[in-house]
Amino acid sequence: MTIRVLLADDQALIRAGFKMIIDAEPDFEVAGEAADGREAVDLTHTARVDVVLMDIRMPHMDGIEATRRICADERLAGVRVLVLTTFDNDDNVALALHAGASGFLGKNVAPAELVAAIRVVAAGEALLSPRATRGLISRFGQQSAPPGKSRLAALDLVTEREHEVLVLVAHGLSNDDIANRLYVSPLTVKTHVNRTMIKLGARDRAQLVVIAYQNALVRLGDALPEPPRLSS
Repeated sequence: MTIRVLLADDQALIRAGFKMIIDAEPDFEVAGEAADGREAVDLTHTARVDVVLMDIRMPHMDGIEATRRICADERLAGVRVLVLTTFDNDDNVALALHAGASGFLGKNVAPAELVAAIRVVAAGEALLSPRATRGLISRFGQQSAPPGKSRLAALDLVTEREHEVLVLVAHGLSNDDIANRLYVSPLTVKTHVNRTMIKLGARDRAQLVVIAYQNALVRLGDALPEPPRLSS
């Protein structure tokens, strides 16, 4: 299956560099190039896009608003947005995740990392910069959950095991990590994650993390929960 990628950046030189990387992959195809957010939204509708590489700072419409419009459109439910930024600690990245982005990368990412990130996001997973994401999302969660905010009602539909998996996802653990911790298979974890996304209306793993912080299931500085003990 060919993964069609839209490049959205106001700098032609950066788009050209990413295009060279993407064109070198036999199962990748550049679906189009956009120099601003408005053009990115329009091309996403017309170019059969799977993944948008989205710059944040662009003229006419920034990447955050473009991400919000793409992710809010039911006709584009299969499109994933991967935000590109110059700064890993840019607070705008948190806003992009809240708008529906599936993750972010620094613009200085190595070619192999970029290719791997596109594959991860195209498969419906979240891709979050390993260096800064946990602190970034936890800051976002604190900023977005003021005192007195009502708890998401859909959390009542989540089973005890799904809740356990959700908390571990919010701590940044992969499916394999969670499987090892809970003594189950990665496929079982993936099933729990997918069911939780459906129940909570989350597009992907990144939004599960945001929901967990917004609803105080995880707080900044929390330690990982103790793994269950094997019965003797």
